[in-house]
Amino acid sequence: MLTTNQTFQGTVASVSSSVLFSMMFLFGLFMLPLTGTQVASWRVLMMLLSLVILLSLTKQWQHVFDYIKTLKTAKEWLIFILPAPILGGQIWLFMWAPVNGFGLDVTLGYFLLPLMMIVIGRFFYQEYMSALQWIAALCAALGIGYDIVQYGSVSWVTLFVCLGYPPYYLLRRTLSVPPITGLLFDLTLLTPVVLAMLYMSGGFSVAAQNMKFWYLLPLLGSFSALAMSLTMMASNKLPVSLFGALSYIEPMLLLVFSITILSQSLDEGGSLFMYGMIMLALLVMIIDSVIGYLVRRRDNHLHGYREPQVGGFPPRRHYINQRIDGALKAHRFRKIRRYRKKINKIQQKLDNSF
Repeated sequence: MLTTNQTFQGTVASVSSSVLFSMMFLFGLFMLPLTGTQVASWRVLMMLLSLVILLSLTKQWQHVFDYIKTLKTAKEWLIFILPAPILGGQIWLFMWAPVNGFGLDVTLGYFLLPLMMIVIGRFFYQEYMSALQWIAALCAALGIGYDIVQYGSVSWVTLFVCLGYPPYYLLRRTLSVPPITGLLFDLTLLTPVVLAMLYMSGGFSVAAQNMKFWYLLPLLGSFSALAMSLTMMASNKLPVSLFGALSYIEPMLLLVFSITILSQSLDEGGSLFMYGMIMLALLVMIIDSVIGYLVRRRDNHLHGYREPQVGGFPPRRHYINQRIDGALKAHRFRKIRRYRKKINKIQQKLDNSF
């Protein structure tokens, strides 16, 4: 019963987060005359504010500080900071594209992203790929290859989305950065940039002169923080395969919104053949996820185990151990520093005596 409740709660959380992210896709339309770039800049500021409030209310600041103490070398700090501009570019594109006629291109990029992550996992981390996953990747490659041969290129927006996020996740995985900690520092590093952009483009004056922004901007930040929280909740409660299958709800909603609300035709984002192959790849991926979920559920039932959980990528236990290691390292560092001070004082006394 506990497992069933967790699966239901995780499913509701995942679907809700997809709906919220899809609604933010349309925020640029509601926030005219702000440009897409200005909306993206305001989103960074509002997300940071919402995240600070969330961490304060849940009393999670100590976890953030404990992880930061584990970063010792310049190389680790460089790997920790590098993902910030990648995330900034993705946030900008997500808000800029819908109001500039690239909604379908962004949608296609999000359709391809899970497939790209699976392929990268196979070749970078030697992770297992099932036969259905290979078929899905082949279908997507055929669709993209057809458009490259037929039209000579694929939209840069699509490539930016599906090829931009994998390096972000790979860098975050290298140091096992907790999602909240990584996002907090990404937004903090982006804040000076977006403040300068808003100042130079007049984004502050436009927002101050229109009363609707006084509630739309906090709403944008609240939606962002709530969507992120729901996603993390779903990742902690759902099996890996089911969580992966539900992740396709967001791009499907983006596709519907792009055609209905943004009034784009499928031809603007690519050929019908490419869309057909991408949809076939997604269908195969969903079938593979459902089969994996049913097999794991059967095996767990036979062996008396619960469903395997995603556990926050990587498991929560890993984060706890990492925080403990960080605290112990910081404690040892303080003790060593105190001993060195005592030794230095003793040495000075000895030197003075001679």
